[in-house]
Amino acid sequence: MTVQADPVIIIGGGQSGLAAARAALDTGLRTVVLHSGAEPVGSWPDYYDSLALFSPARHSALPGMPFGGDPDRYPHRDEVVDYLRRYADALDVDIRTRTPAVAVHARAGGGYLVRTDAGDELSAAGVVAATGSFGNPYVPTLPGRSEYGGDLRHVADYRRPDAYDGKRVVVVGAGNSAVQVAYELAPSAHVTLATREPIRFLPQRIRGRDLHHWLRVTGGDRLPRAIITRLVRHATVLDAGRYRDAITSGRLPRRDMFTAFTPDGVLWRDGTVEQVDAVIFATGYRPDLDYLAPLAAVDHGVPRQVGGISTTHPGLVYLGLEFQRSFASNTLRGVGRDAAHVMAALAARVDRRPRFFRQVRPTASGARRSMSPLRTDGAGG
Repeated sequence: MTVQADPVIIIGGGQSGLAAARAALDTGLRTVVLHSGAEPVGSWPDYYDSLALFSPARHSALPGMPFGGDPDRYPHRDEVVDYLRRYADALDVDIRTRTPAVAVHARAGGGYLVRTDAGDELSAAGVVAATGSFGNPYVPTLPGRSEYGGDLRHVADYRRPDAYDGKRVVVVGAGNSAVQVAYELAPSAHVTLATREPIRFLPQRIRGRDLHHWLRVTGGDRLPRAIITRLVRHATVLDAGRYRDAITSGRLPRRDMFTAFTPDGVLWRDGTVEQVDAVIFATGYRPDLDYLAPLAAVDHGVPRQVGGISTTHPGLVYLGLEFQRSFASNTLRGVGRDAAHVMAALAARVDRRPRFFRQVRPTASGARRSMSPLRTDGAGG
């Protein structure tokens, strides 16, 4: 039996990083979590104010700690923040906030050196890249964009509708965020939804049960990536009927995507020019992995991996990638399964088993429950 000399460093303290920390405890790995924010709740505080989960509370928890309360409600953004805060507090691991990782270097003889923005270098037996994608929003390049004088932003920087009262706004995108934000703006602003193709809807409820119930009982949430990417070729919007009704009735107009910006608006595909005060792009995100540049582990923004396991560097794994292993990989309800998979592989790679085995399971109350007497003072963190 060998002793793990260096910790596994988890980069990112959101849902993916916390799920990795929990799985590491279950495999006996010693970890350090590096998080750029003030507290380990990921990017959730930065989402728009009205955001709620698309899945009910009963299907939306990380391993070991249910949401509590009405299991059929759709938790609000702030509930998720509080949930992640309690989850992190229940994990007896070393979480270092306000500590962004800026570079990861391979170490001679194996392992890694992780450099932080303060200039510190931490030795790591392995690295978990769990920074998600919110820090890398994608905005397509369109002719005239640099000359446009209105308010142009990604939905990552949108918070609430009051700033757009009475304005002419174009929301770009065909997914959940685009339709939700456009619908929210429509009562007080002149909104057009711009998409390359018609909106495709999925029913929120089928036979009286939420869609996620059926994904769970049929195994749809666990279908492998190869199958999912063949079945899901276009963005879809979960809808109980109100979004479809708003679009078909004309209360939320949709137009084919504009082709260019003008200094004060947009040029539509049919040749008409419209003055527009603001354009909000809800066009997705890309993996936020700049700190892996020294490893050349990412090819044109896409990490080289299979199922979250790096194909270029032993001891490097990923979490929170879209369709990493299943339809639910980058969600609260699915990242725990992926975390168990990659952390087991990482444990087999970097450590046969540490000298002790410690397991701390989050509970519904948020209290720590240790399965070994390593701590006797009752302190947390």
